[in-house]
Amino acid sequence: MKRILITVIISAYSIVACLGQITERQWLNLNYAGDEKEYHNLDIYLPDMDKPAYKAIIVIYGSAWFSNNMKQFAFDTFGKQLLESGFAVIAINHRSSNDAAYPAQINDVKAAIRFVRANADRYQIDASFIGITGYSSGGHLASLAGTTNDVKEFTVNSKSVNIEGNVGNHTTTSSSVNAVVDWFGPIDMALMEDCKGPKEGNSPEAALIRGNPADNLDMIALLNPITFIDETDPHFLVIHGEADNIVPHCQSELFAKALKEKGLLTEFISVPEGQHGPVTFNESTFQKMINFFQEESSK
Repeated sequence: MKRILITVIISAYSIVACLGQITERQWLNLNYAGDEKEYHNLDIYLPDMDKPAYKAIIVIYGSAWFSNNMKQFAFDTFGKQLLESGFAVIAINHRSSNDAAYPAQINDVKAAIRFVRANADRYQIDASFIGITGYSSGGHLASLAGTTNDVKEFTVNSKSVNIEGNVGNHTTTSSSVNAVVDWFGPIDMALMEDCKGPKEGNSPEAALIRGNPADNLDMIALLNPITFIDETDPHFLVIHGEADNIVPHCQSELFAKALKEKGLLTEFISVPEGQHGPVTFNESTFQKMINFFQEESSK
């Protein structure tokens, strides 16, 4: 009898262990580029609910494009709220401005989206809806991803950039996203000084393009999500604090106006006394984000 009981316990343990593998709720430090670089890692989190697949949101940290490994900050900031609301959450790293000049950063974002879509079945992702959100420089990259659906290369006057890039092993997979939430992202780098002109040559955007913005206006235009807007782009929710002393509030005013003209703006939330994160991040704005993604994903 004792031997039978031990056998039953071992068998039950094996079943639980097997089920644990099947119902894994997170995968950390997956490399979306196939190069083992930390700045090309992402984390996937699944909600604690029983569904065959989950619609997904990609989250991007802010760092003035200076960091290449802050995906945990993005998850901690608003990824948890999205996870609790039933979305799969993918927090991604990307190359910093120290690692490579623009457009490396948007190339990485596009590669991460392609990786998620190409491996959707493996990670229980419902690829019919992939939303994206980010704060500060992450808001810029999320917005750029949204306005460059199906854009490969783009030219402004004499300057051309490859927006899509060729990072990773899934270059034929779509990098399109279905909805965007922009949290106080810089948009027009030619108007970062109180929306009157560009900042000096020691600014984060100068580091990103490896040049003085005032002397590189064509490249600055190729950084600007507004440059790429058309009626086929996804819908946007834009959120910005009125007391933001890092990214001028007028940046989101300009962006919201351009989106509205094309019928793409769901709402522009201007937060009284909202700073560059503090106060702007609050229970109400988080819920607005969740509601927006839920509504867009149900269409």
